[in-house]
Amino acid sequence: MEKLQNFVNGEYCTPSTGEYIDNFEPATGKVYSLIPNSGEADVQNAVDAAEKAFPIWSEMSSVERSKILIKLSKGIEDRMDEFVQAESRDNGKPLSLAAHVDIPRAVSNFHFFATAIVHYASESHQMEGLGVNYTLRKPIGIVGCISPWNLPLYLFSWKIAPALAAGNCVIAKPSEVTPYTAYLLGKVAQEAGMPPGVLNILHGEGGAVGDAIVKHAKIKAISFTGGTNTGKYIAQTAAPMFKKLSLELGGKNPNIIFADCDFDEMLSTTLRSSFANQGQICLCGSRIFVERPIYERFKEAFVSRVSTTVVAPPNDPKAKLGAVVSKPHMEKVLSYVELAKEEGGTVLTGGERVQMDAPYNEGYYLRPTVIEGLAYDCRTNQEEIFGPVVTITPFDTEEEVLMMANSTQYGLSATLWTSNLKRAHNMANELHAGIVWVNSWLVRDLRTPFGGVKASGVGREGGWEALRFFTEAKNVFIKY
Repeated sequence: MEKLQNFVNGEYCTPSTGEYIDNFEPATGKVYSLIPNSGEADVQNAVDAAEKAFPIWSEMSSVERSKILIKLSKGIEDRMDEFVQAESRDNGKPLSLAAHVDIPRAVSNFHFFATAIVHYASESHQMEGLGVNYTLRKPIGIVGCISPWNLPLYLFSWKIAPALAAGNCVIAKPSEVTPYTAYLLGKVAQEAGMPPGVLNILHGEGGAVGDAIVKHAKIKAISFTGGTNTGKYIAQTAAPMFKKLSLELGGKNPNIIFADCDFDEMLSTTLRSSFANQGQICLCGSRIFVERPIYERFKEAFVSRVSTTVVAPPNDPKAKLGAVVSKPHMEKVLSYVELAKEEGGTVLTGGERVQMDAPYNEGYYLRPTVIEGLAYDCRTNQEEIFGPVVTITPFDTEEEVLMMANSTQYGLSATLWTSNLKRAHNMANELHAGIVWVNSWLVRDLRTPFGGVKASGVGREGGWEALRFFTEAKNVFIKY
C-alpha cells in the first residue's frame, strides 16, 4: 500500500513520528493509502528549511518568482488527468467535477497570482509643500496555510499561490482526509525549479501538526479554511502571538427566489447550488426561500428534478453526485435528516443512504434531500450540515425573507433571484453576507474579494486582498 510523504526542503521525506493514518477512498469505503501523521519535529524541520530559503525567494524579482509559479501552473496542467483521477478518488466527487472545476481552478489560481504580482503597484500620497509618502509591501516571512477537504487542490492553491507570489515561504497543511493532490504538488514544484524550502507540505491531523503550525513563533501569519469552532481556537491561540489571521469558516447560505425570476434558469442553477460536490461546498445554498405565488410550482419541479438525480460512483460519466467524503461525515448528515423530522419537517425526497453494487457497496453515498415544513430558526435551518440536504420555505414579503435569511450566525454568501433591479440592489445591500450572487451562483472572478461576515470568518481572500494579507505595509516619507 502506498505511503504518502511530506515535502520538506525540496524533497519528499517520511514523518519524524514514524506514524501513518489510513486514507479511505469514499467511493468504496476502503483504505487505499497511508498518510504521514506529522508532529512538532516535522514543523520545526520545515521552518528551518523555510528560514534558509526566505532570503533567496524574497530577494528574487517578482518577474523571477512569476516565471517559477507559471511553470508550476503549467506542470499541473500537463498532468491534468493524473490530478483529476487523484482528486476524484481521494474526495469521492465525480470525475467530471474534478475535471471541470477543481483542477482547472487550481491551475488558474497559480497562473493568476503569478501574473498579478508583476502588476502589483504601491501607493503614493503627495503632501503639498512638504514631501511625498510611498508605501512598500514586504513579504511577511514564513506563513502557515491550512486548507479543507471539500475542494482539496483548488483551495490549497488559493492560499499558497498568493503567499508564494508575494515572496513568502510556506508551511502548508492539506486536510488529512484528502491529501493526495497536495502530495503530488511537491513533484511539480521540484520540476518548476522552486528553490528548496520555499514550499513545504506537511500531512497529518489538525490537533497535532496543524496545532504546531499555529503555535510556532516563527510562523507569522495563518490562512485557514475550515470549521467555525476550529477557527475560534486558531484565533484564540494566534492572536496573543500577534500573527496575521485570515479565517474562512462555515456558512448556512440563503437562496432567495422571487416570483418574477427566470424560472427555468433559476431551477437549473438551484439544482447545482444545492447539491454540487454533494453539497460539500461552503457556498452551497442550503436554505431555499421561495416567494409564495410560485412556491408550489417550484416545489413540484425541484423535487421532481432532485429525485431523478443520478448518484453513482465517481468514475461513472452519468454521475451528478458521488460519495460524501467520509463515513463520519455521512453519519453526521444523516443525523441532521433525523433531527429535521423531530423538528416537524417533512422529507420530500432523499434522506437516505444509497447502496451500490460491489466494489462500491461500502461507499458513502447519500440521496440528495429536500425538506419542508421547518421553522426558520430551528437547528436544521441554523446549523451547518455541509451535505446534500436543503430546506425549502415560503415567504410573503422582502422584510420577512430578509429576517429569515439573516437569522443565522453565519454570513458567507447569498443567492438572489429576481428581475427587479431595484429590489436586487436593495436586497444585496441588506443581506448579511460577504458575497451575493444575483441571478447566478458560484461565478468567481479571481480579482474580487472572497470571505464572509459574522461567524463565517475574518478577512478576505482573492485578488489584491490576498496579496495585501501576505505582505506588510511600510510607509516611507521623503521630504522635498
